[in-house]
Amino acid sequence: MYYFIIIFVAVLLMILAIQKWNMHPFIVMLLISVIVGLACGLGTEQLISTVKSGFGNIMGSIGIVILCGTIIGTILEKTGAALTMANSILKLVGKKRSVLTMAITGYITGIPVFCDSGFVILSPIARALADQSNISLAVMATALSGGLYATHCLVPPTPGPIAMAGTLEADLGLTILVGLLISIPATISAYIYARKVAGKVDIPANPECTVEQLLEKYGHLPGALHSFAPILLPIILIALKSIADFPAAPFGSGVLKNAISFIGNPVIALVLGVFLAMTLIPEAERKNTLKWVTEGVTNSAGILAITGAGGSFGAVIQQLPIADALSSSLLGLGVGVLLPFLIAALLKCAMGASTVAMITTSAMMAPLMASMGFTSPLAKTLVIMAIGAGSMTVSHANDSYFWVVSQFSDMNTSQAYKCQTGMTGVMGITTIIVVTILSLIFVH
Repeated sequence: MYYFIIIFVAVLLMILAIQKWNMHPFIVMLLISVIVGLACGLGTEQLISTVKSGFGNIMGSIGIVILCGTIIGTILEKTGAALTMANSILKLVGKKRSVLTMAITGYITGIPVFCDSGFVILSPIARALADQSNISLAVMATALSGGLYATHCLVPPTPGPIAMAGTLEADLGLTILVGLLISIPATISAYIYARKVAGKVDIPANPECTVEQLLEKYGHLPGALHSFAPILLPIILIALKSIADFPAAPFGSGVLKNAISFIGNPVIALVLGVFLAMTLIPEAERKNTLKWVTEGVTNSAGILAITGAGGSFGAVIQQLPIADALSSSLLGLGVGVLLPFLIAALLKCAMGASTVAMITTSAMMAPLMASMGFTSPLAKTLVIMAIGAGSMTVSHANDSYFWVVSQFSDMNTSQAYKCQTGMTGVMGITTIIVVTILSLIFVH
């Protein structure tokens, strides 16, 4: 209980410092990480090492992705490619369905691509669509974030769900199928939340240039296929890597598999996307290539700093024996699939990382499955879905995804709590309701 009180007070102080006292999130989270570590009895050397490694680990996993994604986004906006993509989508679906299209795009992209990477890659489209549809950027960003998050938390081959399937010895094919189905109500709830709640948050799209300015400058906008290519190429390559890594080894285990795994790594895929984006730059503007890339790198600095500090805070929390404290206090409740949901939700709220919450909770549940009656293939899959629902609930200041969504969508912290945190809470509750109903019908 002591640890949870410390974490609760820390999160409260974090919110106050960022929102009320206008302190920079980077400074606040580093300071809070140190205070929490000292208050919970971590040694000074261990604490410093944990803060540094937490920052470094998150930078190692998504730092280059954020940098490359920001460069691609800058080029797509400045060349008018983002506008071409927005116009192409609006021609197909109409302005009334642009938000739903963004949610569905996120749902599909989130299957092979990590939600952080997916949001970075797709945010230029969200911004351009918001501008062309005369809709607040908050609505587009929330719908995109929710679609990505649903499949990220529930559908293999994302690392969390695939690790849970392995730990709980669940059927991978069944887990994918059930995950895809249960992600649908989660995505719908995110779409409704985006329209009804995020719609009250007014964030202008602030595109780099208007269509008229771009046409005057270049004479024409890039073609649709060329415009989509820097975004589609990384998504396709990452998807192929996910397929190659399946236990069934569809591409074998030789040179082809290794080649696909290499170019499908998010870092390599995004670097290739950067080079493809550069081909969009008109001949007359080639002299500005260095300037535009530098601008992309500069724009990413704040996002990297805040994301890294969030990683430090999460790493400090992970050093505490929270999982052990949870298991002893919750196991006697006899609440079926609500138990893994509650454990995962508490870990998610405390630690911030969905994948860590999934892996930790599934490891805690593994020895209990038989005694709780979760032995059939479907029962095991529903436990995975319950943990996935918990790991959505909720994304806030200690979660790197919270900062990626807010910083790429021009949200201040208060707006991000309303849009991202509120939306992930609704998604998690919607998902566990669906999972509970299914468990009552199919698991006896």
